[in-house]
Amino acid sequence: MTQRKVKWGVLSTARIGIDKVIPAMQKCQNLEITGIASRNEQEAKNAKAKLGIPKHYGSYDALLDDPEIEAIYNPLPNHLHYEWTKKAIEKGKHVLCEKPLTLKKEEIKELISLRDKNNVKVGEAFMVHTHPQWEKTLSLVKNGELGKLKAVQGFFSYFKTDPTNIRNIFEYGGGAMWDIGCYPIHTSRFVFGEEPKRVMALIDRDPELKIDRLGSVIMDFPSGQCVFTVSTQLVAHQRMIFFGEEKRIEIEIPFNAPNDRECKIFLQDGDLYQINKKEIAFDVCDQYQIQGEIFSKAIISNGELPVPLEDAYHNTKVIEAIFESEKKGGWVVL
Repeated sequence: MTQRKVKWGVLSTARIGIDKVIPAMQKCQNLEITGIASRNEQEAKNAKAKLGIPKHYGSYDALLDDPEIEAIYNPLPNHLHYEWTKKAIEKGKHVLCEKPLTLKKEEIKELISLRDKNNVKVGEAFMVHTHPQWEKTLSLVKNGELGKLKAVQGFFSYFKTDPTNIRNIFEYGGGAMWDIGCYPIHTSRFVFGEEPKRVMALIDRDPELKIDRLGSVIMDFPSGQCVFTVSTQLVAHQRMIFFGEEKRIEIEIPFNAPNDRECKIFLQDGDLYQINKKEIAFDVCDQYQIQGEIFSKAIISNGELPVPLEDAYHNTKVIEAIFESEKKGGWVVL
């Protein structure tokens, strides 16, 4: 029996889609990238030829109006996520939208209502959520391997000062917290299995770009604490560490997991010289491929999504509270 394939359309020729997500999704057995759209038709045509996509469109509306397209991947700039996700839902399309799904939590409430009205699947593209290294980390924590989880440390940075890059345009939802701070927020919520009670942040803004270029956050969870730092103007680095009363887990490359070599996490006891360090390696995989397969399976079987709109709402709520804390200079209760 031939497996059904969900027909996907891609909104825009954004680099993350062209370079990472589309090639990965094209390896999936249960989906087909059927079309790609751009406001510049030649760019859409070029992407179609480069990636071997059957259709191209000279506008986003043309893609949404195609009855053959069942699901939309939305990698548009942050400030356009809400508008075009909403339009796609209203056209009866399933939507996988890049993070952050919106820049206002109230907009996600509206999308939840529209999703339910139109009976479609809508999720936020936190590809890390279903990577085997994160599933294993969650399993070890839940099974008590660390003892009681009490603290999380995170770090995520890169260096980029080009004022024309969308990550550096304040009006487009640029800055460290929206772009990469969302990851330690999401993953700490995921592993704790709880929502933070309150947050406090220290933010440094670029005097010309106005974006948050350096931020440190404390999140107070019912079971423990998370402290993380993110920056768009520091040497590139990533790490997440989960501390229990007996052991800790360190994730080597937690967010931009490579698709050409093994990923590793390290399980360690209290030996500071790391004699008893246990390395857990994972087979080579592509987290964008896994994301596409799981989302398409949910469409075909009418199953649950790993990162639904309700989760996106809580992540956005935390980010909004972080910026409120920046203004207040103190704790913000959630």
